[in-house]
Amino acid sequence: MDIAAILKELFAGVIYLFSADGAKTLAMFVIAGILIYLAIKKDYEPTLLLPIGFGSILANLPPVMDAAGGMAASVLGEGGFLSVLFNAGIANELFPILIFIAVGAMIDFSPLLKDPSMIFFGAAAQFGIFATFLVSLALIPAVLPETAGNDGLILRLAAAMGIIGAADGPTTLYVANYFNLKDYMAPISVAAYSYMSLVPVIQPPVIRALTTHKERTIRMDYNEQRASKLALILFPIIVTVVAGVIVPMSAPLVGSLMFGNLIRECGVLERLSKTAQNELASLVTILLGITIGGTMVADKFLRLDTLLIMGLGLFAFIFDTAGGVLFAKLLNVFRKKKINPMVGAAGISAFPMSARVVQKLAKEEDPYNFILMQSISANVSGQLGSIVAGGMVISLVSMMLGGAW
Repeated sequence: MDIAAILKELFAGVIYLFSADGAKTLAMFVIAGILIYLAIKKDYEPTLLLPIGFGSILANLPPVMDAAGGMAASVLGEGGFLSVLFNAGIANELFPILIFIAVGAMIDFSPLLKDPSMIFFGAAAQFGIFATFLVSLALIPAVLPETAGNDGLILRLAAAMGIIGAADGPTTLYVANYFNLKDYMAPISVAAYSYMSLVPVIQPPVIRALTTHKERTIRMDYNEQRASKLALILFPIIVTVVAGVIVPMSAPLVGSLMFGNLIRECGVLERLSKTAQNELASLVTILLGITIGGTMVADKFLRLDTLLIMGLGLFAFIFDTAGGVLFAKLLNVFRKKKINPMVGAAGISAFPMSARVVQKLAKEEDPYNFILMQSISANVSGQLGSIVAGGMVISLVSMMLGGAW
């Protein structure tokens, strides 16, 4: 082998960056840099955006030949660690399940049990899921000609796009993986987790546009006494049984969420509860984030369908927020004791980010207004609502497709 050939092989990665495919790689590096910037500089959910951004950098490094003769970044080829993580944690739905166990251990359902009416906000805030599902059915074949005539793919994509609006990353991954949308996993997962991170940016303008200053300053009474221990123990068990019977497809996610909560409330597993809330949550979040970033390969991400998925996901998110706010305003027409309509916006699944955003807005309007606990109640209801909605979408689409895709 001559010197020129040796140099060419040594600097193959640098040469690749100046090729047509290399330009796409550089574009992905820029996108990854933006995610890392938002995580570090703007503090937008850094535990999610930073691993996703760094995983994207790894996935778009110049390709090498793997053991099977294919070309991919060394972290993605056969035996590459990001491929191993994807197959072990997302393809078999392990990461979403573990995340929900951790989230369940963090949730205090006591505020919801003291004011069960808040559960309706968790249901109302899922409006965007089904609205986006219907809109997607019309837009997907129009924007993506390659899907025309493939009703199964259109239905599956529409289902995943709708779920993005719940701002519930694990449920979105669960639905997308269930419908075998591996080729679309990158934009679907990035949209879901990006919008979760951007709750403080997206929700306030929607809330302000739909409410008046007077409505935003409505104060709500709250009793700080916790629900009884028996109620807190029975609640996760009853919810699991009811949800599993009514919407069987929601059982894996509802069951894991409620199991985590039962660990928290039973009173005899404090060490496991703290482990789930801290070490388990942190570890799985790191692995999940970098694995999602690993799906952001240029040729699968820099496509028209990415823009469609991101756009419809944002549409769903906005409509979910608006649905909760408008539902609260509707209730106020009939209630003597008014509800602060901002609480309805917390009915999305982004726990506890959305509740914090609502409380921050309330303090901006009235420094002495405290509606955090009502917002938390709506927020945990939204967590349950998005899981049930995801199970309903899976069941509905499965029936329409006859269970085959």
